[in-house]
Amino acid sequence: MGGTPDQLLPLGYCTNVHPCRSLDDVGRMLAEQAAAVRDQCGFDIAVGLWLPASAMADVAADPGAIDRLRGWLAECRFSCHTLNAFPFGDFHSERVKEQVYLPDWADARRLDYTRACSRLLAGILPSGTDGSISTLPLGFKQAERSADFLDRAIAQLLSLARDLSQLQQETGRTIRLAIEPEPFCLLETTAETIAFFEQLWQAADKAGCGPEAREHLGVCYDVCHQAVEFEDAATAIGQFDAAGIRINKVQISCAIELDQPADPAARRALASFAEARYLHQTFARQADGGVTRAVDLTETLALHPPADWQTAETWRVHFHVPVDAERLG
Repeated sequence: MGGTPDQLLPLGYCTNVHPCRSLDDVGRMLAEQAAAVRDQCGFDIAVGLWLPASAMADVAADPGAIDRLRGWLAECRFSCHTLNAFPFGDFHSERVKEQVYLPDWADARRLDYTRACSRLLAGILPSGTDGSISTLPLGFKQAERSADFLDRAIAQLLSLARDLSQLQQETGRTIRLAIEPEPFCLLETTAETIAFFEQLWQAADKAGCGPEAREHLGVCYDVCHQAVEFEDAATAIGQFDAAGIRINKVQISCAIELDQPADPAARRALASFAEARYLHQTFARQADGGVTRAVDLTETLALHPPADWQTAETWRVHFHVPVDAERLG
């Protein structure tokens, strides 16, 4: 989450797990689902809000929307330091899959949406704290892209950095973008992400906005996403630090690991997690350290995998499961 270096922020509960299509849905979610989670925890927690484009349209149409949202947060005893602006559309439709990566960062709608989110967060951020907004890692690797995609994406990110700097001057609130690497996206590994930021810094310096870019643009480190890539978290974080890339947000999340892929019973248990709504990118690490990849977990992959998947040491699946679960199935 965001925050000054000397400030310990409360644990945040990300609300994109709950359907939301309007601003009123946010109020109901805070009073019902989020409050129930807080009560189960037994201590105060913050919320990381998700407002899709449809809910942000409600905000734009209502001059009192931010005041209403601030009031709901106060009534429910929540603070908010971060927004999840990765899913743009309906994250709870029957089929999300690769659509979650649209619009990508070369599309003006992505910039406009993120800019609107930053102004909303500035209006609800607790005094004396910084904020963060997580976003998609540019786009999906398997999607068709124009030849100038990267240039357009970088230009929009730099435009946002200038906007966030101006917002800081206007409001005194520091909001930072957190680009979230994810499997099978244009930025999925730590190495790919660092290489992109090197390009981004070069472009920022050339455009005369290097300080703004370095201050306001950084990474969202999702523990699940990097774990399924078989990356070591401590090593990755050290590499980001050495490259001068801010980690503006951390998402504490858990992946599925299949530790006996040769066991048909174990794979049958895993097959029950194949579903039609979300992508569940799947990786198998071989004895020689090589990694085999599949863009989605399917029943066929789980029940009738190729030979090299059966002989792999372990599988990991991008499937967000409860962080306190030791075993599933």
